[in-house]
Amino acid sequence: MLRRLVGVVFYNLPHPMRRRIVRLATPTYTLGSVVLVMDADRERLLMLRQPPGKRWSLPAGLLNRREQPVEGARRELAEETGIEAELEELVPANPCAVVHTSGRWVDNVFHLERDPETTQILVDGHEVWDAGWHSVHDLPEMTRATAKLLAHYKLGPLA
Repeated sequence: MLRRLVGVVFYNLPHPMRRRIVRLATPTYTLGSVVLVMDADRERLLMLRQPPGKRWSLPAGLLNRREQPVEGARRELAEETGIEAELEELVPANPCAVVHTSGRWVDNVFHLERDPETTQILVDGHEVWDAGWHSVHDLPEMTRATAKLLAHYKLGPLA
């Protein structure tokens, strides 16, 4: 009975008000894609140093509206490193998604294999200051979010 009454009241509200109530009552998530670019032996990892800090992170970014995670990963990788990858080369990691502690931020994670000796990296100096290959056994100081993400793959200081 109460449920029916709530339904009648809700559907008699103006559409913008109903939409606002739904948006407030339902969870929303920020979706991103991350690429773990590694050599064939998975001994070296490509990392980026981005403003404003001096700590290192990974090629990553937020998805555009209606963009598939693998397409976002490909786009962000090209924008931040100049590395072009075919969609088939971007293999979902295991786990393929990492929910960050707030629960409102989800990263879709992909692996990409590249040879550090032959892969040309281009950074713009604006969005990315520096890029470099690092031994997985001696990774540089990284952002807290990067360390938490890498721990899911048994990499980094929190592994």
